[in-house]
Amino acid sequence: MKTFQGRTAVITGAGSGFGLELSRLAAGAGMNLVMADVQQEALDRAVAEIRALGAQAIGFRLDVAKAAEVEAMADATRARFGAPHLVFNNAGVGAGGLIWEHSLKDWEWVVGVNLMGVAHGVRVFTPMMLAAAEADAGYEGHIVNTASMAGMVNMPNMGVYNVTKHAVVSLSETLYQDLRLVTDRIGASVLCPYFVSTGIAASSRNRPGDMRDGAKPTRSQLVAQAMIDKAVGSGKVSATQVAQFVMDAVRERRFYVFSHPNALGPVQTRLDDVMLARNPSDPFAARPEIGENLRQALRAVE
Repeated sequence: MKTFQGRTAVITGAGSGFGLELSRLAAGAGMNLVMADVQQEALDRAVAEIRALGAQAIGFRLDVAKAAEVEAMADATRARFGAPHLVFNNAGVGAGGLIWEHSLKDWEWVVGVNLMGVAHGVRVFTPMMLAAAEADAGYEGHIVNTASMAGMVNMPNMGVYNVTKHAVVSLSETLYQDLRLVTDRIGASVLCPYFVSTGIAASSRNRPGDMRDGAKPTRSQLVAQAMIDKAVGSGKVSATQVAQFVMDAVRERRFYVFSHPNALGPVQTRLDDVMLARNPSDPFAARPEIGENLRQALRAVE
């Protein structure tokens, strides 16, 4: 996708983090914005900021896990701007802990946002974009789905989060291949960030009431939260940089977008494990002290 001026971007999770930063870049490139977020106040501030930059922007408060709300956003997009050219299915939540300790509500919440939120965006917007490409020979489009490095490797004590992010990588790779079967004018990318300072470490603040079961966090979940807080807080790559990586990938029609390409060693190790049919390697082989600290924290006697 080479032209951004006068085109339209739909961005979920636009109230903060990667979504807000990409909104800023898109506005600077002359795009119209449809900005969605579950946090009304953060969304209102973000939309006001983008409008102050001179861009046309509308805000849409929604829960991406709910199909009807994503469909309503698509209708509003079509009514205001027509089919979008860039769709960033970015909204996501974080959750850690031993995989058997997630409650049913934990699974429903994280799968609903991280996986079904992306699936709804692909299901709703791709047909609109394909129709626009058929009607207009000059149409260009691109879909970017936010996964994670947790979609490339399986670190322990990250439970349902790993599951959803692997699924988003699979969905995105399939989308890329399926689009190639039917069009040359709509591309796809998957964003796999490592630890970057965004609001995902505090995802529980936006957990809907009907997705809570009242249970206290388990030890493994508390340990995971502490590790995530520390890792995210010490991240050296900014959300602004990651958003620029995304824009560059869209321009170049590049599929894989990594925030930390120097951290891909464990991905190669995992692929080698698969190809050699060997048991999964120790993910902490390079930093054994981290694995030992995690084992001690989980085995400690209360």
